[in-house]
Amino acid sequence: MNSPDPSDTREQTRTLGLIGARGHVGAELLGLLTQHPRLRPAFVSSRALAGQRVAEHVAGVDLELRFESLDPDSAAARSVDAWVLALPNGVSDRFVDAITARHDDPLLLDLSADHRFDDDWCYGLPELTRARVRRARRIANPGCYATGMQLALAPAIELLDGPPVVFGVSGYSGAGTTPSPRNDPAQLANNLMPYALVDHTHEREVTRQLGRRVDFTPHVASFFRGITLTVTLPLARACSRESLLSRYRERYAGEPLVHVVGEIPHVRDIANNDGVYLGGFAVDPTRRRAVIIATLDNLRKGAAVQALQNLNLALDFDEREGLALSAS
Repeated sequence: MNSPDPSDTREQTRTLGLIGARGHVGAELLGLLTQHPRLRPAFVSSRALAGQRVAEHVAGVDLELRFESLDPDSAAARSVDAWVLALPNGVSDRFVDAITARHDDPLLLDLSADHRFDDDWCYGLPELTRARVRRARRIANPGCYATGMQLALAPAIELLDGPPVVFGVSGYSGAGTTPSPRNDPAQLANNLMPYALVDHTHEREVTRQLGRRVDFTPHVASFFRGITLTVTLPLARACSRESLLSRYRERYAGEPLVHVVGEIPHVRDIANNDGVYLGGFAVDPTRRRAVIIATLDNLRKGAAVQALQNLNLALDFDEREGLALSAS
């Protein structure tokens, strides 16, 4: 057996810096990285947790790292193979500017919405943009709702007669860690809270990426993690349930993280699951309106799992490394 070629990048361990790791998504990504055979966090930045051991705050993580408080220049002074920005919206550009000023063509992955509408960044939804992600050095991770919506809509774009309508419900982890009514269990108890009734960021994001208007209304519920989306498709011509289901199965046949099922998937069953489930596939008697249900874990395929897919592709690893894939 030949020894690994040290010049072969696929055999090398790579490092990343995680900036803004206090939130739910940063913690989720750190948990995934403990399973990754060739990708290791070299530093983890959180001003609020500076000096504390990462293992004390992220369940299942046995890293010896401690959180650090790093400003943009301090983060840029580190030498890693990739920088992951897990910051609130509107904050990342100062870090991007500092890192790009110091490093030649750095690999940057932004988990916020800051660059999802920027043509200089690659929009990283691997099932739809995989070829571009492989060549990218600046990757904008999609939003959680936007991931489910696009995967539910992409195979049917040619069939549409007007804008699809999406009713979405997320667990309250999607509202982040900064206290608000949308992540307050007391206010969410026995409640379903609509918000951003028009022009939600993810509505504009999906409309931009698919090139078709999408009407979306988000809600938050009292469960912690997970998303369920009820997607209504107005059809330009009559379509049977069987042909629609076949269309989706054919489109996603080679995608290990997209599970096309006949039954309605339930949000309670996808917590901590790496993929997205598309099911239901109901067609009304006129055969001109169909309804699909999409479920996914907003912290995993909706954020951290997708980030890991994107990093794997950009670093020339197998896209599935570090992921515990579930069977369809």
